[in-house]
Amino acid sequence: MLWKPPTAWFSVNASFVPDGDGRRLRNWYVNFEHPTRRTEAGFDTLDLTRWEWKVEGEYAVEAARGEVLTMPAELSGVFAQAQRWSSWRWEPAWPTPCLPPGATTAEKVTPEAG
Repeated sequence: MLWKPPTAWFSVNASFVPDGDGRRLRNWYVNFEHPTRRTEAGFDTLDLTRWEWKVEGEYAVEAARGEVLTMPAELSGVFAQAQRWSSWRWEPAWPTPCLPPGATTAEKVTPEAG
């Protein structure tokens, strides 16, 4: 399960493991990344987990880190409903997702001026 507010500089992932006839929540994982932007193929973002800071993004990522660290303690964001998410199950009747035509073709990324 992935939780990604569109303008956030992070996403929160929940990992599940088999447990009897179902699954149980194993752990949470936070990934720092650019906010999501809409493209013709779907959505795009950029992973920021390398320890290479860019001036234009440094303060936004620093603020995101503080925001993420307070969420579990305050039970806010995705953690506000952690109990509900821990019992989430994939519905076998759901169709398999598929990408739109051209979605596997990478766009050339131009570094931002700064």
